[in-house]
Amino acid sequence: MPVGRLSNAFARAKAENRAALVAYVMAGDPSLEVCAAILDALPKAGVDVIELGFPFTDPMADGPSIQRAGIRALKNGTTLRKTMALVAQFRQKHPETPLIVMGYLNPVETMGYGAFARHAAEVGIDGAIIVDAPPEEDSDLRAAMQASDLALIRLATPTTDAKRLPAVVAGVSGFVYYVSVAGITGDKAIETADIAEAVAAVRQASGLPVAVGFGIKTPEAAARTAKIADGVVVGSALVDVIASAHETGSDAAQAAAAFCQSLSQAIAQAR
Repeated sequence: MPVGRLSNAFARAKAENRAALVAYVMAGDPSLEVCAAILDALPKAGVDVIELGFPFTDPMADGPSIQRAGIRALKNGTTLRKTMALVAQFRQKHPETPLIVMGYLNPVETMGYGAFARHAAEVGIDGAIIVDAPPEEDSDLRAAMQASDLALIRLATPTTDAKRLPAVVAGVSGFVYYVSVAGITGDKAIETADIAEAVAAVRQASGLPVAVGFGIKTPEAAARTAKIADGVVVGSALVDVIASAHETGSDAAQAAAAFCQSLSQAIAQAR
């Protein structure tokens, strides 16, 4: 039921007249054990979809916060297989909450597309965003994922024009991730007035929910985004909350849950 879990989450949010909250954390940050506790805390805090990053040495789309998280995760020995083991652990307690992985093609290609898709489905992953795999180059990966009923989710951006958009959304399932700002993660604050038309165009072209991310740092920004998007993605701000809690000796899982709860409440009241 991987793709079905994603569809159900967005349908449930729509029925409740709100956007879905999509929360990004980096696998293995600040440690594999603490990351497992963070994942366990997120569903109760109002997170509808979890986006779990797997670290890579050359994260070209990521800003400083997620780059630092990736470095910490790599130092902790986090690999794609250990990321999948985290998901298997999470799935034992949370059979309904969708979880997708996000990262770069090199670790997936090293594992092999078929092996990646099969193992991902076995542990309970619902889909993947592979940032550096454009539509022209992901046909083998897409076929492997479709064979295991995994959602391939792509990024549409402010530079995705009407000519390019059909290629971006072809073969996508689950939802489309709209990057709200030109640049890297956490680099700029979102300006929702600038993206409403683009979000509507992506939704019409894909026939899928559109989740908006990059630059959403506060409950207020999440609420503004929730008025125009089907999903609100918060990544760098949550990664910073986790890092700050860990550095000060606080409970990182508790801090992450409190922040996500504030986002969830703001989103629920936005419409």
